[in-house]
Amino acid sequence: MNCPKCSSAFECVRFGDDEVDRCTSCRGLWFRVHAVDRLRSVEGSEAIDTGDPEVGQRLNSKDRIECPECHTPMLRMVDGAQPHIHFESCKVCYGVFLDAGEFTDLKHKTVLDFVRDLMVRERR
Repeated sequence: MNCPKCSSAFECVRFGDDEVDRCTSCRGLWFRVHAVDRLRSVEGSEAIDTGDPEVGQRLNSKDRIECPECHTPMLRMVDGAQPHIHFESCKVCYGVFLDAGEFTDLKHKTVLDFVRDLMVRERR
C-alpha cells in the first residue's frame, strides 16, 4: 500500500496488539477499522506518531484522497471533541488516515479544548 497524501510506501508499525501503517516519507498514519479508537485510549501509543507536525499540517490541505486499502474516495471529517483536527475516513472499509502529528494531538486535549468543553456544558 502507498500513502494517499504523498504516494510513498507504508511501513507496518505495531503497538500492543494493533498494527498501523506509517508512511515512510511524510509519516502519516493509516488505521484500519476501530484501531484509532483502541489506540487513542492506550497510554503511550502516541509513540507511533513520529512525523513532523508541520509537514502534517501542510499535507492536511490535501483532502481529496483515495483510501489506500480499497481506493474509494475518502470523506473529510472533523473530530467532535477537538474541531481543529481534520482527518480522512473511508466510508467502505472504515479506515482512518491521520497526517503526521494529528494522532498525538488527538490523544491530548489542550487547555483550549478543556475551556471549550466547559463553555459547551455551561450552555446546556
